[in-house]
Amino acid sequence: MNKILAIEASGLVASCAIATEEKIIGEFSLNLKLTHSQTLLPMVDEVVKRTGTDLNEIDAIAVSGGPGSFTGLRIGSATAKGLGLALNKPIVAVPTTQTIAANIFGFEGVIVPLMDARRSQVYTGIYRNNAEGFTVVRDQMAVSIDEIIDTVNEIGEPVIFLGDGVPVFREMICEKIKVKAQFAPANNSVQRAGSLAVRALDMFQRGLFVPAADHVPDYLRLSQAERERNEK
Repeated sequence: MNKILAIEASGLVASCAIATEEKIIGEFSLNLKLTHSQTLLPMVDEVVKRTGTDLNEIDAIAVSGGPGSFTGLRIGSATAKGLGLALNKPIVAVPTTQTIAANIFGFEGVIVPLMDARRSQVYTGIYRNNAEGFTVVRDQMAVSIDEIIDTVNEIGEPVIFLGDGVPVFREMICEKIKVKAQFAPANNSVQRAGSLAVRALDMFQRGLFVPAADHVPDYLRLSQAERERNEK
């Protein structure tokens, strides 16, 4: 049975988990205004100790691969890569929007994570997650909030929105959505290492992993500093 260490640092939440296909053995999360550099490694150390896990026995290290906060992705990726190199374990980089969408199961419609990317842009994707498995309807992308609302309206199915972009764009969604829409509750709306681990185990079994030395985060678009430099 495969065992995985999952590290989530793509947004405001810092989270880590140890899981197998059968269960989440341990999971810690913090949603505080502390930098991930302060919280992540101590959290990993604590979950390893509390679960009595020998890191040499894990099969892979999972990390939220992006998009997300540029700083958070760098910290999460550096932590995962450092552990992977030290332990000689591969990295499973799970697209962040898939990680968020995995919080929802059995919804009869489409799942749409929204991450606030500023300037009325969102990182998003469209998914299903039910008894038939996890399905990518539209791969993750950086688009305007208007564009993703239009796309959901075109699909014409019930939708559940979740993610840190919901509070920012909820009013606009309610005004423009033409299908039956719901918003996930707080316990299902943010990144969780447990959900990351579930997606990572599925990807690991399908061979979707890389050596630790080859892992790089997927920022999906240029950083603000890079955009401003190009504009000059």
